[in-house]
Amino acid sequence: MNTAKLMQGNEACTIGALTAGLNFYAGYPITPSTEIAELCSEELPKIGGKFIQMEDEIASMAAIIGASLAGCKAMTATSGPGFSLMQENIGYAAIAEIPVVIINVQRVGPSTGMPTSPAQGDVMQARWGTHGDHPIVVLAPGNVRECFDLTIRAFNIAEKYRVPVIVLTDEVIGHMREKVVLPDISKLKIENRIRPKSKNDYKPFEGDAETLVPPMADFGTGYRYHVTGFPTNKGEIAGKQLERLLKKIERAEPELRDYFTESTDDCEILVVSFGSSAMSSLSAVRKARSQGIKVGLFRPKTIWPFPVEPLKAIAEKTTTIIVPEMNAGQLIYEIERIAGCNKHVMGIHKLNGELFKPDEIYNAIVQGARK
Repeated sequence: MNTAKLMQGNEACTIGALTAGLNFYAGYPITPSTEIAELCSEELPKIGGKFIQMEDEIASMAAIIGASLAGCKAMTATSGPGFSLMQENIGYAAIAEIPVVIINVQRVGPSTGMPTSPAQGDVMQARWGTHGDHPIVVLAPGNVRECFDLTIRAFNIAEKYRVPVIVLTDEVIGHMREKVVLPDISKLKIENRIRPKSKNDYKPFEGDAETLVPPMADFGTGYRYHVTGFPTNKGEIAGKQLERLLKKIERAEPELRDYFTESTDDCEILVVSFGSSAMSSLSAVRKARSQGIKVGLFRPKTIWPFPVEPLKAIAEKTTTIIVPEMNAGQLIYEIERIAGCNKHVMGIHKLNGELFKPDEIYNAIVQGARK
């Protein structure tokens, strides 16, 4: 039976995590993500789960890594400066193939910035924030219901592919309240990590021939398990393992990709927007369409790996691409790489902590239509 409820994005993320099987949360309170920690502290003890407030975000990431190794479904939430502190341990989770979920409710930065104002300045940090080549998956909800849906999806991806997954929201999405009709929980698909069938000759980092994902034993259950493998300076071994880590996500990209489109069948102008900026973009596109301008919207829900082929197919029909972002320009570089060779790519940027007004994007669409 479906249930309608008025909820905010942070609440929807938490309910989604609990629905996916979250049973361990470690974090440090930081605006505008704190409601996630608060609700986890209330709900996890009711189901036998564990909540712990750590001394900082470095320790929070370390704690959820340890909990996941012990067999828990583990999550943390943060914003801005806390996300920066987590990067080294995010890299550790990536190379050790430890499934964890990190929710980053973005705010204006750098440093303390404007803690109660929205931004989208962590797009590149989410992909490249930790050092070295590493696999990562980043999802970007565009409304409150998607906070629920994509948090469940984040856990499913993390468990299935043994990879850290980041849910990238922002202050507007996190604190906005909407009527949400939750689905029948019993009908949702919930993934759990594949565990080994035998303790004999267990190899925690030997990938499956098809998926390249190894089974994962729980610490303390009798398996011989050295977390990051035995140290080696042999380049061929290191290179082979890094290639496998990257290829398991590259190979899964068609399944991972998720996006929303509107009016893209005949569009000559394309707006590419994500998160809260896409709400204003959708209104602008609909207004321009009502006035006869052939404009469409492409909203990626999976930011990394980016849905390259779907965007490329749509962009081939267009002359102008408009990219609204609450940053100085980050996702636009990926758009230019994919579709910008023979297209006019326009960036609209805001750094003042204010959400885009639909008319700001509409005016850019009109300008693009004149070119």
